[in-house]
Amino acid sequence: MTPIETRQGGVVLTDRGADFAVWSHHAERIELCLFDDSGRAELRRLPMVRGTHDVHRLHVDGIVKGGRYGYRAHGRYAPDHGFWFDPSKLLVDPYAKELDRPFAHDPRLSVFGAETAALVPKAIVTDDPLAKPLRPLLPKGGFIYELAVKAFTKLHPDVPPEQRGTVAALAHPAVIAHLKKLGVDAIELMPIVAWIDERHLPPLGLTNAWGYNPIALMALDPRIVPGGMTELRETVQTLHEAGIGVILDLVFNHTGESDKLGTTLSLRGLDNLCCYRHLPDNPGVLVNDTGCGNTLSCDHPYVRRLIVDSLRHFVIHAGVDGFRFDLAPILGRTAHGFHHTSRTLHAILSDEVLEDRVMIAEPWDIGPGGYQLGNFPDGFLEWNDRARDDIRRYWRGDGHMAGALATALAGSSDSFSRNGGAETRGVNFIAAHDGFTLFDLVSHSHKRNGRNGEHNRDGHDENFSWNNGMEGETANPAVLADRRRDVSALLSTLFATRGAIMLTAGDEFGRTQHGNNNAYCQDNELTWLDWPAADQDMIDHVSQLSTLRKRFSVFAETHFFADHDAVEWLSPGGAPMIVTDWENGEAQGLTMVLRTIDYELKTELRLAVLFNRSHSTLDFDLPRSDKRIWHHLPANKPVEQIRLGARSVTFYIEH
Repeated sequence: MTPIETRQGGVVLTDRGADFAVWSHHAERIELCLFDDSGRAELRRLPMVRGTHDVHRLHVDGIVKGGRYGYRAHGRYAPDHGFWFDPSKLLVDPYAKELDRPFAHDPRLSVFGAETAALVPKAIVTDDPLAKPLRPLLPKGGFIYELAVKAFTKLHPDVPPEQRGTVAALAHPAVIAHLKKLGVDAIELMPIVAWIDERHLPPLGLTNAWGYNPIALMALDPRIVPGGMTELRETVQTLHEAGIGVILDLVFNHTGESDKLGTTLSLRGLDNLCCYRHLPDNPGVLVNDTGCGNTLSCDHPYVRRLIVDSLRHFVIHAGVDGFRFDLAPILGRTAHGFHHTSRTLHAILSDEVLEDRVMIAEPWDIGPGGYQLGNFPDGFLEWNDRARDDIRRYWRGDGHMAGALATALAGSSDSFSRNGGAETRGVNFIAAHDGFTLFDLVSHSHKRNGRNGEHNRDGHDENFSWNNGMEGETANPAVLADRRRDVSALLSTLFATRGAIMLTAGDEFGRTQHGNNNAYCQDNELTWLDWPAADQDMIDHVSQLSTLRKRFSVFAETHFFADHDAVEWLSPGGAPMIVTDWENGEAQGLTMVLRTIDYELKTELRLAVLFNRSHSTLDFDLPRSDKRIWHHLPANKPVEQIRLGARSVTFYIEH
């Protein structure tokens, strides 16, 4: 436990009551506000004492676990100069661990002088027991399963109605059985900390379904984690007992306080100038490197410490295996741009509690120099959108894509060999929460985001997608068969890549969002997984792919291929690929031959993965060895002649 005198925020229970601490450099004074158990009646307003390092402290006798509280900050109100102090605004403790209600948008949260105590959640005094963190359960080359907690279980028929849509539902035997069948190594939970809807959503009758708009960086959202840290800790423990790790997707790049017209709920009211980045010559203008209205000043010592303390909290008290960071270049930004050696990135990787955790960066933001794929320090995995796009373009039929596909399959050395890197750090994926679902990717050439209320202007325009001859929904059995075939090929390609892989929940059984590629505001049947409609054949296909991937050592290794013996690239005729083959823009087939240990047969052998992206069958030849025969997987059936079906990927072993 951090000694009380060195803490920069939070509440610690003592024998007599509780010690409160909150940081602000620019506030003239801060008051602690205590509320009754309902969180509605303000009982006392107590002045705090500014101590060393601008930490305002107060001990209050008689405080017990479950007490409700908030803060009010006094000082100058001059937004054009970066000062937003307004004692009519009740402020949530940035170190709050639990809240008594969710955030809800209200125009009064943005109005100077408007009292907000009735509108703002109250922080709850907690005394969290320790978890027992295990060695992270995500191996190299592991299989990550991304999910939105509510959408994943809201319609699950086997989960009790009162549990549906909550973190606790993830520990249900039926859910764990599905994860085990897929061979998932770790689930990645989209944000579960307390967030607020963007202000334009309530008038449209919409709500934020993804959670990427946080206010309190440690406090769990009561809507999806009603049991607080106890619920999260117990769920993590149950998943660990099943051999499944838990990764939290966290947002440290911005907060839901948004732009100059946004709300005053926490950091803005406590010290806007220090907590957010502003134009150097105009402190009234917020830097918007996130596209969300504000950018956290992650290089400020207070914010840096808040980030590290938040991560430590989830490891120490919930036992999570790691974290995925949204718009992660913000973590490495200073006033001079992104630096992979930034003090904040170093603080995360070098912390004694965090140093062995899984760290995954989304390596881009919209600020200057914001695309940083391959530039994060060792210790970070990175979402590999370049491999995503190249795999999509290959299967769409774009010309001159064989080399790009081979590079993606081999671990994207073009991105991750910088700075002397000898292994891939990529997390390969074809679809994620942001963008088309996997099935929509092969069903739509254009996005359909009209339901979001922005006249289809939101979301990516270029998705490298195709529709198999008919746009959107259809009952045409031939078109549907072609789409399922393409999804099968895309999944097989993903599971054949070197490095960690990620699949988004529901893509294993054909979920659709009817062409919406930015469904962040669709907390309804559009995003809730339709379990009864799941394509069981597709689920079985993913299960087989996962079993194959775990069977061969080559997929658990991450170093780059060093010589011809490790990997061979062949044309469909079985000859080594030469320059003219790689430059053939119309090439339809490719063979990857890998030297690997087969854990099932307990021997070293050759594994061949054959790709046919054409719309007709294609004959392949494989190199022959004395007394060895190629066998088709997973049936282990010997083959003499290989005729690969249209738009397909097939695995063979030689023994």
